[in-house]
Amino acid sequence: MGVVIRSADRPGDLGWIVQAHGELYAREVGWDTSFERLVAGIVGELDPARDAVWIAELDGRRVGCVACMACMAGSDGEAVLRILLVHPDGRGHGIGGRLVDTCVDHAREQGFKRLRLWTTNWQEAAREVYLRRGFTLVDEQPQRRFGAEVVGQTYRLDLAG
Repeated sequence: MGVVIRSADRPGDLGWIVQAHGELYAREVGWDTSFERLVAGIVGELDPARDAVWIAELDGRRVGCVACMACMAGSDGEAVLRILLVHPDGRGHGIGGRLVDTCVDHAREQGFKRLRLWTTNWQEAAREVYLRRGFTLVDEQPQRRFGAEVVGQTYRLDLAG
């Protein structure tokens, strides 16, 4: 069966996204429930008329996700890559790269000029995926988030180039 990237349009998909983020980040980096609440808020803001969300499956099991969210008025043609996650059961199969590629392709097809994302210095594997696809670091700020000291990082990708 292998890896399938599909729209997150099945019952349980959105709940899985929130649960997987909460459990995985608590277990792997010790973040508190404020991170799960952040993800729940993002999922709650998703507008099917404007945003796109994908689930990665490996042999029929959910193992990853990503969203491409359109910015509101005044964004000057920028979309936002959000909630990228690859569960440990799916790592080593190129799923993170495929999810990011799906998001980038969608943003281009929708006519966005740029794609932005926010992450932290703790997501080393994801950062490598972003850099290999041409994202550049445009800002970083030390901050206390999710019960930990992190360096918040903003990356951008010019979709016209």
